Amino acid sequence: QVQLVESGGGLVQAGGSLRLSCTASGSIWSIGTMAWYRQVPGTQRERVAVIYSDSRTDYADSVEGRFTISRDNSNNTVSLQMDFVKSEDTGVYYCNADILRRQSVFQVNYWGQGTQVTVSS
Repeated sequence: QVQLVESGGGLVQAGGSLRLSCTASGSIWSIGTMAWYRQVPGTQRERVAVIYSDSRTDYADSVEGRFTISRDNSNNTVSLQMDFVKSEDTGVYYCNADILRRQSVFQVNYWGQGTQVTVSS
């Protein structure tokens, strides 16, 4: 069984910073693409940042220059550093990863349970 567990959400003032982390655990052989998504009630889940296995990154226009995604392959962790946050960054943030389990031949896409981020103005 594989699990993704997020941490670091909470309440932050506009202009402040917050750091989210997500750790994958279980019978893992390797992890490919990792990403953070955000969802606001009544809207579709959107990808805000992605980091590929070769460490290339890509960001949504709305967070470019303010958020930084990173990964620690030795600890199966992906993080999202959120700086200069805005009220529109409020939402539930989900960790996502493509994981190859031990004794498997295909990667499977996994989601974390989500962590709430609330930015107060």
